[in-house]
Amino acid sequence: MRATWKPHEKHGRLTKQSDLPDSVYAFPKKRKEPLTDARHVRNAVARFDQVEDVTAAERELAFANIKKAAQHYDVELSEESWRELGVHPQKNRSARAKKGAATRRSRAG
Repeated sequence: MRATWKPHEKHGRLTKQSDLPDSVYAFPKKRKEPLTDARHVRNAVARFDQVEDVTAAERELAFANIKKAAQHYDVELSEESWRELGVHPQKNRSARAKKGAATRRSRAG
């Protein structure tokens, strides 16, 4: 699949996520996982399997975008396919996060 990622860098001022073009995201249609620097590329790789509600084709495009951004920002990728990053989002992630937050609040107070 052909990557759609293009570098986008605004220097000298903070950039809001809403200011970013679709072309800087790993998942451009969903505007998920911005790839604006090396740190974001590594984060996108680490969180690839946590992205929910995307198709296999969208994952393939996202991996192509991540590879292109990684090359641009000199981030070494050992994976050759998006399937090596995982495709199984964590089930009930938001429910578990709420439960964890409630537990932390109850223990703190």
